[in-house]
Amino acid sequence: MAEQAAAADLISAGRLQLGVSRGSPEPALRGWEAFGHVPLEGESDADLARRHTEAFRAAIDGADVAESDPKMTGWSHGLSVEPHSPGLGERIWWGSGSRSTAVWTGEQGMNLMSSTLLTEDTGVPFDELQAEQIALYREAYRAAGHAREPRVSVSRSVIPITTDEDRRYFGVRAQADSQDQVGLLDGVQSRFGKSYVGEPDVIAEQLAADAAVRDADTILLTVPNQLGVAYNARLLQTVADHVAPAFGWVPNLARAS
Repeated sequence: MAEQAAAADLISAGRLQLGVSRGSPEPALRGWEAFGHVPLEGESDADLARRHTEAFRAAIDGADVAESDPKMTGWSHGLSVEPHSPGLGERIWWGSGSRSTAVWTGEQGMNLMSSTLLTEDTGVPFDELQAEQIALYREAYRAAGHAREPRVSVSRSVIPITTDEDRRYFGVRAQADSQDQVGLLDGVQSRFGKSYVGEPDVIAEQLAADAAVRDADTILLTVPNQLGVAYNARLLQTVADHVAPAFGWVPNLARAS
């Protein structure tokens, strides 16, 4: 994986932003073992994922991952993964679903990626709980002494309704998904963030008031990919033209000029 990530980053001229995580709850019982990943004695699946992530990040940073065979090379020395892409290690994002894992992410010096789900619920609205998660992450990041400025992304389901086709697909959701949802996920009470569905100006106002959106530097949009490329291209263009500018977004070309 480190080899493929470095190659992709070099091909894209250093534009790879790579998100990693322990993964979401799955229906398979101890499904990771079907792929040969067996936890050590007393190790949980989360511990296993973090151990693998540590090895992956070390490989990306150019650490030796094996010893050479003297019969092949003539002497014994450390071997690192090739190719190596300098700077890629600063563009690794950890998908965090709780405040405690956000603290761990900050301690490790990775960027924080927080989605539309938190595997905990304190009774406060989703955006406020996520804003607390972001604050704890940044505090842990600074306390660990990392030098660079960390990045934080949050995900939002944003569907502007501007045509009759949009109304047929999502008009009902505008009311049904307008509130946070609370439920059990993998046996844990979790809070799911609401969807932003409606007229573009209304969505823009709601996102501008979203505490976590204000605190993040990056917003990732989830889109209904089952409707195809053309539909989603139009949807994203509507977001870019009529929603995102309301909370401070400007196109890259405008920044460059």
